[in-house]
Amino acid sequence: MGVLRELTTSIPRGEICGILGANGAGKTTAMRLVMGLIKPKKGSITVLGDTLRRNNHDRIGYMPQLNALYQELSIEENVHFFARMYGMSGRQERNVAVDKAISLVELNDRRRNSVANLSGGMRQRVSLAVALVHSPELLVLDEPTVGLDPVLRRSFWDHFSSLSDNGITLFISSHTMDDANHCDRLIFLQEGHIVADGSPEELRAAAGAERATLEDAFLHFVLKVIP
Repeated sequence: MGVLRELTTSIPRGEICGILGANGAGKTTAMRLVMGLIKPKKGSITVLGDTLRRNNHDRIGYMPQLNALYQELSIEENVHFFARMYGMSGRQERNVAVDKAISLVELNDRRRNSVANLSGGMRQRVSLAVALVHSPELLVLDEPTVGLDPVLRRSFWDHFSSLSDNGITLFISSHTMDDANHCDRLIFLQEGHIVADGSPEELRAAAGAERATLEDAFLHFVLKVIP
């Protein structure tokens, strides 16, 4: 687990904020802190305008890097279970939300299949359906597009952009520059420190080289702090 050191940042509502860094840089730790799964040794975290507490979990959707699905249950049963966990008690409302989430990840034809019999990419899609089912105000997504084909990845990003346009905040970790290019803002992490923070355009410009890519920008900032 990466250790975060003196990290200070804020994410406005409706922004798609991506966090990038090498393994161990602290990306997953940052996400677990936002979710309240671990506590900071010092400092404070404010989520959705209030100090983080257990009873605001129904306002946040979380997709961990390693899925937390029940292998013996079907896709539909998993999404229904987590919808209830998020506080969706009305059966009709829950049924509509579950149908919508499963349709989004294009798994309608497999909705009664056991998760144990799915490929890794399909399990990733179920995890995303779980994170979206209760229409959260904040989505925390740890490597959400891993294992997805380019067409489905594009459809996910179209949906993410639509959510952002409707005021939903997205905090996304990724190791792919394709994902990074879709973000409104990027945070580059190195050994628990923020080494750069800005829009993709600003970070490319700061790299200095003509026609710099995001990969060039990432290397530019990371290599500056490596002794």
